[in-house]
Amino acid sequence: MAKVIVYTKNDCPWCVKVEDFLRQNNIGFEERNAQGNAINAKEVQEKSGGFAVPVTDIDGTIIIGFNPKKIKEALKLA
Repeated sequence: MAKVIVYTKNDCPWCVKVEDFLRQNNIGFEERNAQGNAINAKEVQEKSGGFAVPVTDIDGTIIIGFNPKKIKEALKLA
């Protein structure tokens, strides 16, 4: 099973879309809120080169924003 981490911020509608998509596909994930958390915010910057969320890390594959096609490809979903 893939290790999936979703970096979020409060009131981010695209973050909710990523998490809902993962739940609908029965994919377990860890949420790391970057708002007000310096460690998580630094990880977002290191992984994406910026501060925008959502950032999804699927076994080292970084997906910025809500992109169902890229998420499916990274998870090898049909």
